[in-house]
Amino acid sequence: MKEAQGGQEYGRTNWRRFMIWTAVPGAAVAALVVGMANGAFAASFSVSGQSFKISADELDGEGFSQYGGTVKKVDGTEIPVAISGIADGKLTNLCQSVKIPGAPVSLTIRAGREDGKPAKATNLLIGVSELSGDATFTDINIGQDASTLKAGGPDAHGQTGMFGQEAEHVTIAGLRQTAVSTTAGSFTLNGLNLKVNVAADGKPAECF
Repeated sequence: MKEAQGGQEYGRTNWRRFMIWTAVPGAAVAALVVGMANGAFAASFSVSGQSFKISADELDGEGFSQYGGTVKKVDGTEIPVAISGIADGKLTNLCQSVKIPGAPVSLTIRAGREDGKPAKATNLLIGVSELSGDATFTDINIGQDASTLKAGGPDAHGQTGMFGQEAEHVTIAGLRQTAVSTTAGSFTLNGLNLKVNVAADGKPAECF
């Protein structure tokens, strides 16, 4: 890599700073991958509040539910989100990216790029602030009480009296979403590739 060799944009001093910026986040992402693969995360935890991007050529899910809710930061601040639950999902050409605050650096995780080997997740819960794509739902209920939702997995339901929707099956082509939290009972990342991206122009690689 040019930066590692001490080009004009990144001398040895800046490279050391870069290592400080990325050492902890890199270890955290690696732990996240291992933890999710072993079902180590509960449905509720304190979020950082920093958003990250997720994209996939296609999401194919059995059992889908969605409802409004909040996630909490360590200081107790609540962040409103749309919570999407998928009981059993497959993601083709999955990408997840997050930018490191205050640095021209991002972390990307890619998986499920090989034909016939998508990334797979069970009991997936995503706290979403924005989502787009071409979606097709099968046997969908819209306006269902969020406390009665069952299709998206055992934890994919909200509070009594809150708006919710669920479907037996969902397909989303060209998935693009910005999220603040993700949990899963299991997450199989076939063809996993984790990469630290450094950009001299201050715009490191992201999923979109």
